[in-house]
Amino acid sequence: MTGGPELQAAVAGSNEFIPGEEVVLKVNIENRGLIDMKFVQSTIISREDLPNTAKLVRAGLSPGDSPLIVKSDPQMIGEIGGGKTVQVAYSVKVPTGTPAGRYTLPLNLDYTYLSTAEQYGQDAIQYTYREVNRTIPLLVEIEPRAHLNVVSVTGDSLNAGTQGYLDLKIANDGSEDVRNAVIQITRNGASPVVPTDSSLFVGDLPMGGTMDARFKVSVSREAGAGTYPLDLGLRYTDWEGDTVDTEVITIGVPVGGKIEFVVASPPDEVRAGSKKVIEVEYRNEGSTVARDAQARISEVDPFTSSDDTAYLGDLEPGQAATARYEVSVDQGATLKEYGLDSEIRYRDALDNSAISDTLKVRVRVVENDVIPLIAGILLIILAAGGAAYYMLVWRKKKE
Repeated sequence: MTGGPELQAAVAGSNEFIPGEEVVLKVNIENRGLIDMKFVQSTIISREDLPNTAKLVRAGLSPGDSPLIVKSDPQMIGEIGGGKTVQVAYSVKVPTGTPAGRYTLPLNLDYTYLSTAEQYGQDAIQYTYREVNRTIPLLVEIEPRAHLNVVSVTGDSLNAGTQGYLDLKIANDGSEDVRNAVIQITRNGASPVVPTDSSLFVGDLPMGGTMDARFKVSVSREAGAGTYPLDLGLRYTDWEGDTVDTEVITIGVPVGGKIEFVVASPPDEVRAGSKKVIEVEYRNEGSTVARDAQARISEVDPFTSSDDTAYLGDLEPGQAATARYEVSVDQGATLKEYGLDSEIRYRDALDNSAISDTLKVRVRVVENDVIPLIAGILLIILAAGGAAYYMLVWRKKKE
């Protein structure tokens, strides 16, 4: 018995991949080992193992000098007989931005085979095995692809509850020139940043080139100041004339807090049964200007008003303005402090109309001391009249 195993390996199917994808790399391992001679004498004990059988085969794939990432551990294959083929699979990640070209992935094979078999007498045979370690290079090819990279992100008037602009500087740091490029932005999950413009045509973008892009986005009122995610992708025509989509990337969009107002003035006092012009000071506590602000107050019993709106104008962050309302209070109003609902309608930086959260304007109803004074005067007049009438009657009786 002579001959031994001869293992060869090759990639099954296509060996072309694109940057940014994770693939299952299938590899065929074939044993081409043949038996050169067989002894047929009746006195020779039949062998259980053949010399061309690879036993305890272990196959491990490594990235070598390539930028690829092999996520699979070495595979335990077992036994590969002569003329047999076994297929193994490895999970391989092609990082985004991997340069186009050919790369070699080393496949390391460890196995054992029957080297010699020596017979002793008519009933004994001794096996001698040999361990082999062999490395087979596997060739893979990475196709050219453009890669979208965001150099800078700037928000223009991006505040919670408003619309604004998102300014981006993008670069193509891939391995292919871009033609007929369209930048696409989409909402990331439940992010409060929602694109108003979903795509923008930018034309050609060569390798290493940069360009500016501006998108209009809106921000939910529930968002606070912070950075929120937004997805970005690129669709273009490659060198073969096919339409290709790059890997979607997630960027952070800076958002300022919403425009908030507070009532900065103390409670005003109104006497029951009277009419008065109250003054309310509003202050912009937000981080951006509120344009053409107009305040309004809502009347509740026992208040009425014929002048419930006031123009405040443009309010910069931290700036305050005073509104004046004419209110009347019923005579029978309970003497206490009331909270009147108030809101401010304004326009943001893009001239969109918005309404503030409801504010509470505190007004204290106090006793009207004019009415008791008038009542006292009337009592004095009545008392004086009664006394005069009594004196007149007394004199007539005396006469």
